[in-house]
Amino acid sequence: MSDAKAHKDLLNVFRTESANFTQEESWRIFRIMAEFVDSFEVMSRQGPLVSIFGSARTNPDNPYYKSAQELGELLAAKGYGVLSGGGPGVMEAANKGAFIKKGTSVGLNIKLPMEQHANIYQTEALHFRYFFIRKVCFVKYSVALVAYPGGFGTLDEFAEVLTLIQTHKINRIPLVLVGIDFWKPLVDFFNNTLLKEHMISPEDMDLFILVDTAEEACEYIVKMHREFGVFSTVREDI
Repeated sequence: MSDAKAHKDLLNVFRTESANFTQEESWRIFRIMAEFVDSFEVMSRQGPLVSIFGSARTNPDNPYYKSAQELGELLAAKGYGVLSGGGPGVMEAANKGAFIKKGTSVGLNIKLPMEQHANIYQTEALHFRYFFIRKVCFVKYSVALVAYPGGFGTLDEFAEVLTLIQTHKINRIPLVLVGIDFWKPLVDFFNNTLLKEHMISPEDMDLFILVDTAEEACEYIVKMHREFGVFSTVREDI
């Protein structure tokens, strides 16, 4: 069989599968809408939430786990609820801290092939099929966001919120990186490469802060809210 014939056969298979797929597409929209409605109804009742991201692979003996738990406790004592991905590691630690202090401890759970299982420290647990709806809930219902050391998922969440603030698609909220040793190479890349090559503007580096302790993170969030107010990320003009 020639390469051209094989390629044409492959395209025909794709067209057939696509035709079958589009028959289900309208029903998928309703499933997406239902997940948005259900999650929005629950999240709108939770009060001011601080999202805390970080690796699911962080064990309880890790200093970052202990710091995230401390931050959860500090935030709960200040009247904030904690919002995490609901899984193990840093997520569990943050939920645990808020839970211990009898604060609001929300988990946005999602089923993954590895790592994700719901931690037991959630006062409200939501379960998502779609990553993008889960991500909307993180951003829409957060009055601040804290990123502990983590992998691709943590980088994704941090970069997305940073981009939305940079492009004025959401209101600015306190954005904190915890762990100087871990995050400094990334911040150096921002300064020495992105800024030097004019990929970002100097003022973009002021959109987040790099700290080393839970106490510093909490103090920064409280200070920013006292000076500028506590408000939603949602812009009324968009």
